[in-house]
Amino acid sequence: MVANEFTVDLNKALVFQVGHLGEAYEEWVHQPIPTREGPRFFESDFWEFLTRTVWWAIPVIWLPVVFYCISMSVRMGHTCLEIVEMVAFGIFIWTLMEYSLHRFLFHIKTKSYWGNTFHYLIHGCHHKHPMDGLRLVFPPAATAVLCIPLWNLVKLLATPSIAPAVFGGGLLGYVMYDCTHYYLHHGQPSSGVPKHLKKYHLNHHFRIQDKGFGITSSLWDRVFGTLPLGKSAEKKK
Repeated sequence: MVANEFTVDLNKALVFQVGHLGEAYEEWVHQPIPTREGPRFFESDFWEFLTRTVWWAIPVIWLPVVFYCISMSVRMGHTCLEIVEMVAFGIFIWTLMEYSLHRFLFHIKTKSYWGNTFHYLIHGCHHKHPMDGLRLVFPPAATAVLCIPLWNLVKLLATPSIAPAVFGGGLLGYVMYDCTHYYLHHGQPSSGVPKHLKKYHLNHHFRIQDKGFGITSSLWDRVFGTLPLGKSAEKKK
């Protein structure tokens, strides 16, 4: 592929190539290659290994942490109803984080070498190769690093007995999000909410990439006006 006289060689490690695309990166990265074979990111086998994650690693690693956090609040004397409310609030906060990260960070416009490289690593690779099954969920090592400031923020804003359950709820929301995201790409729902969500998300990938930022729901797209128009409404425009 040629852009700005620079050719991206899809047969070589991509991460340190894409930055050279400059202003053409935005167009290039949103021309998806919908094959199940993922590209190589790094020449180093070690760094390449860190970019690949099987989907089931997410619940296996993080659900025990979720249950431990919730149990901390239980041991501090909260009732079952209070725990449910705290966890539900944590999940609710996560849905807003999910939307905000996807819209404002994952779809940031870049054109510099390191800006393009950073964007490709965090989300551009997913739009370029949306069916790459080993890069659909967030690597646990990166999640662990991000959990530290988030945990400290929750501790700052909530009481010591409430913070663990709220944080556990947020982390549970993340697990639900990543597993849902994988299913929307590789599952085959035949009806109901899952079928709608799959259509909604694939529409974001293949038709209107600056709308439809919600993954687990379209709630915040409706609130903030980023709900994609239907095909009939688009034709009228």
